[in-house]
Amino acid sequence: MLAAGLLVTLVLAPLVLGRNVPRSELLPRSQLASIPSGFSINARALVLDDHALHLTIGFPSNNAEALQATLLDVSDPSSTNYGQHLSKAEVARLASPRPDSVKAITDWLGGHGLSVESRSYSGETLTVRVPVARANAILAANFTAYTHDTTNTTMIRTLSYSLPAYLHDHVAFVYPTTQFDAPVRLGAAVELALSLRQSRPRRADSASAVPASCASSINPRCLQAIYGIPTTPATSSDNSLYVSGLGGESANPNDLQTFLAQFRPDIKHGSYASLSVAGSSDPGIPSDEGNCDTQYTVGLATNVSVTYAIAGNKSDGVTYSDLLNTVEYLLELDQPPLVVTTSYVFDEPDSYESVQMALTLCNYYAQLGLRGTSVIFASGDGGAVGGVSDGNNGCHRAPFVPSFPSTCPFVTSVGSTQGINPEVAAKFSSGGFSHIFSRPSYQDHAVNAFLQRQGNANAGQYNVSGRGYPDVATQGANFNIHSGGQAYDFTGTSASSPTFASIIALVNDRLLVAGRSPLGFLNPFLYSNASVAFNDITSGDNRDPVCGAGFNAEAGWDAVTGLGTPDFNKLLNVVTGRAVNEQLQSSAAHGLWIPKLMYTFIWTFTAGLLCGSLM
Repeated sequence: MLAAGLLVTLVLAPLVLGRNVPRSELLPRSQLASIPSGFSINARALVLDDHALHLTIGFPSNNAEALQATLLDVSDPSSTNYGQHLSKAEVARLASPRPDSVKAITDWLGGHGLSVESRSYSGETLTVRVPVARANAILAANFTAYTHDTTNTTMIRTLSYSLPAYLHDHVAFVYPTTQFDAPVRLGAAVELALSLRQSRPRRADSASAVPASCASSINPRCLQAIYGIPTTPATSSDNSLYVSGLGGESANPNDLQTFLAQFRPDIKHGSYASLSVAGSSDPGIPSDEGNCDTQYTVGLATNVSVTYAIAGNKSDGVTYSDLLNTVEYLLELDQPPLVVTTSYVFDEPDSYESVQMALTLCNYYAQLGLRGTSVIFASGDGGAVGGVSDGNNGCHRAPFVPSFPSTCPFVTSVGSTQGINPEVAAKFSSGGFSHIFSRPSYQDHAVNAFLQRQGNANAGQYNVSGRGYPDVATQGANFNIHSGGQAYDFTGTSASSPTFASIIALVNDRLLVAGRSPLGFLNPFLYSNASVAFNDITSGDNRDPVCGAGFNAEAGWDAVTGLGTPDFNKLLNVVTGRAVNEQLQSSAAHGLWIPKLMYTFIWTFTAGLLCGSLM
């Protein structure tokens, strides 16, 4: 289903004409013409021959269309199956690869004396450990140490690799090979200019008022006032919120306690659990990112169980394998978390192997949604132009660069706003349209209206048929955090993602207490019933400050702030069905008895049967 949306040029194995190709003959699988921009050969790296690679092999999806259709069915409030999430075993059966592909690869590995080190629960990927010299021989590759110039991290990659001809149809990707996945941790550019300041506890204003200080700096009390987030503790023991810590980044529990003492003194025992994914270990060097994510999830989702999941290692930077290891870990859990927030993004890929990895990851996020998890990602901090790897991509010299995984149709992407009375779009808030994923049906109405208003603006710079992002937004500028015992301001959509995740976790708590299903995959719900629960942002833009290319925030969905910012009470009312009743009363008052009759039938059945009253 998603393959139809691929607009990138895929580097496929060349055709061999005029002769039969022996089964054992190696044919190029992926080739890059040159070292990607932003990378250079690390001439100081030691000889790599004996260095061990952990190669992950992904299998082509066997039943992606059925899996995605099932996800949309259980996530659509108008469906009788809404909220009927699948079990771990049921999802694994839908996602399992073709047996002949698994056999072909394992036989081939065995023929080279290699055994499988690990497999994902559904069997979609497997990992082998192999020395670089042996990998070079088996794959006709030339693995070399490359440095990502911006982050000064080193990764081992090859500009080409080959596979036996008969294996090409059995493999989706081999990682790491030609994937030069250059990450950016959101908020990094702002952190370089962070201003140290002396933070003092603020006087508590009235519960309904937004403190004037929130116009220049944000803390939990500001967000509670702006969005109506309750301070009452969550009560369901089944509720859970996970924070992704990629690249081996961690958080500091002592900084959390200082933060809570200042901004949430009513939380007496606020904490988070920390765990390692796929052999990662906490490096003991907390980051501003980790501190922001944990301080605002614990500080907003009062009494919800928060877990910080660390993947990867500090020395390697953030890589696709961190995303892959994290989502595979979550899918192996008997009870995955109900909400996952991730504040790391990549440029949406344009090489064959990287695109295949993106498709696999997106399919994994769909599986989490089928299990009842809301998967939430920051949209990115590159504005409309994007290009997180190398900064400005040249504006009119190249198409806008979307950010992945935000462009996956099965995650909820969160952009940023700033200011109060009114909120306006934050210029750094990434948004636009995917070059890989086609626009999902749940977005058609909202995005088509936006595109019609665009006319010829930014023509040729984005894919008009691509998945639009972000989906929603929250405040994202000047968040008060504590890091290393100091007070800082932190800015980026990586502050917005944990904020929105906390709101969803608190809504889930009301559902669980009432014996109902969690929200799970949010987007079909957000774009249908819940759009009335968002504050429409109509000012600001994410245009590039140099060339002016980008999008404006405007009425309805836009490619800067999505549907807008949430109102907790309105969102809760939609979940309980009360917002629909108000719409019916309004229709009746204007003599619209036929729509009222239709709405009454539909919502008495769906909202009453599936949601019920939570108050």
